[in-house]
Amino acid sequence: QVTLRESGGGSVAPGGSLRLSCAVSGDDSGVYVIRWHRQAPRKERDFVAFIGTGGTTEYADSVKGRFTASRASRNLWNLQMNDLKYEDTAVYYCEFESRTVPTYGKSIWGLGTQVTVSS
Repeated sequence: QVTLRESGGGSVAPGGSLRLSCAVSGDDSGVYVIRWHRQAPRKERDFVAFIGTGGTTEYADSVKGRFTASRASRNLWNLQMNDLKYEDTAVYYCEFESRTVPTYGKSIWGLGTQVTVSS
């Protein structure tokens, strides 16, 4: 059974940086994509970034040029966040989506990690 664990959240001043990690366990295929999402207080969960197995990335307009999604190792994924702004404060989640049969399209979510941007 696939499980995800996010880490790296914390508090940072505006303009600072954090690196989030998403550790995937229980997957033997290595064929999946990762999305990052976030949910700010009293708001809906929003898409942040996508990274495919081939390294293709996509970003929400609000984070383009500041956030970078990458694969650190077979089952470890990072989200480097630079020039953080107050509006980046949220719980950040990673999402695993299988790209191999028989589980193609199956989605698994982590429990999230809090990022707070505050002076």
